Amino acid sequence: MSETGGFRMVMSRSVCLAFVLLLSGCDEVASGSDPLETGHTDPFPSTYMPPEGPDLFIKGAKIFDGAGNLYEKASILVRDGRIEALGTDLETPEDVELVDAAGKYVTPGIIDPHTHLGNAGPPFYEEKIDVWDVNETSGPYNQQLHAETAIRTQDPTFSRFREAGVTTAQVLPGSANLFGGQGVVIRTLDAVSVQEIKFPSAAPSLKMACGENPKYTYGEKDRFPTSRMGIVSGQRHVFRKAAQAMKSGEVAPHLKPIVDLLRGELRLHVHCYTSDDMAILLAMSQEFDFQITAFHHAAEAYKIADRLAAADVCAVVWADWWGFKMEIFDAVRANAAILEDAGACVALHSDSGITGQRLPIEASKAMAAGRRAGIDISPQEAIKWITSSPARMLGIDDQTGALEPGKRADLVIWSGDPFSIYTLSERVYIDGALVYDRAAGETYHTSDLELGQPALETVQ
Repeated sequence: MSETGGFRMVMSRSVCLAFVLLLSGCDEVASGSDPLETGHTDPFPSTYMPPEGPDLFIKGAKIFDGAGNLYEKASILVRDGRIEALGTDLETPEDVELVDAAGKYVTPGIIDPHTHLGNAGPPFYEEKIDVWDVNETSGPYNQQLHAETAIRTQDPTFSRFREAGVTTAQVLPGSANLFGGQGVVIRTLDAVSVQEIKFPSAAPSLKMACGENPKYTYGEKDRFPTSRMGIVSGQRHVFRKAAQAMKSGEVAPHLKPIVDLLRGELRLHVHCYTSDDMAILLAMSQEFDFQITAFHHAAEAYKIADRLAAADVCAVVWADWWGFKMEIFDAVRANAAILEDAGACVALHSDSGITGQRLPIEASKAMAAGRRAGIDISPQEAIKWITSSPARMLGIDDQTGALEPGKRADLVIWSGDPFSIYTLSERVYIDGALVYDRAAGETYHTSDLELGQPALETVQ
């Protein structure tokens, strides 16, 4: 054996031993385990202060309320950043700012449940993956990490999303790991720190991944895991250790997020494409008694729509992404419609700074695909895919996602039918404050990251 080959074998064994120690908790036992704390703690609590704006009366619009209703020539009264009333027979108050929306459409603010805003965004360089902070690939178990600690608030995509009517988004870690870390729900506002735009009442979340991404992240580097068998075995091992920690009353710090999940204090979002992988995760959730909030991407969710509905697991899908890797080759455009027809919870997402600026069009495409498949989804139901359904997944449906009295006045005034490719957002409100006005000519907030950047092809 060559010296190089022997060195590689020693290194490979060392890496394997390190992962065994991590999984067994030996590294934590050496420094002592802590008594099991009750309740999930947030090391980065929200400091969000709602933007201020005048009380509003938006009059004469066609309104999709996000709760399945369509109102013709209706009005909305907003006071103190909250919706006070909605209806077709409201009298115009004298002490509010009047917004004439005759001939316009109004919807709740769009909610994107799967983004990488700020941790995988511009500026794009030729080797852009090297400057992204979406994945920690030093090892497959990273449940203790927080996506918000890598968010660059100057990412210009924030303003692009806001202009497109997106008022709230979840930023998740990437999908390279078995446990990728914890997500954060943010408002698409300008800020210096993430805590300033962190949605204060959003449910804490944990990201898992199955399938190809963990395989090609670690398998190509001679590291665990290299197969779906390894992925499932590694995940089950972590769940077993967490269950033992719950029983003993002592827990190593790296297991605390898993314990919180088992206790129902974290919402689980799983990157998963195929029906086979989703079925295995459903079985795992029964074995260890935890709830899966949503499967993300879920290209083959239509194959197990009845199981997802019965397990109260949502599917976060694209309208028509297909074929860019093996596990999405059996995707169908009617995925969302089939799930809706089966009574399952459905939402659309972007996973892309480009797609996230066009989510109403994504909903339109998914609705049309359903009709071609013989499933008639109404516009007032389809709008829920990008408003109230993602709000439910993120644990903020009592605050936003639908235009109902008492909820935050997150809303968009559109130039026409929001499902039309010719329509543009005209005004966007967050907590009743105007945060984008097309008529003012302020198309984008210019980020420092956009100043003086050379063209992509000239970057060395």
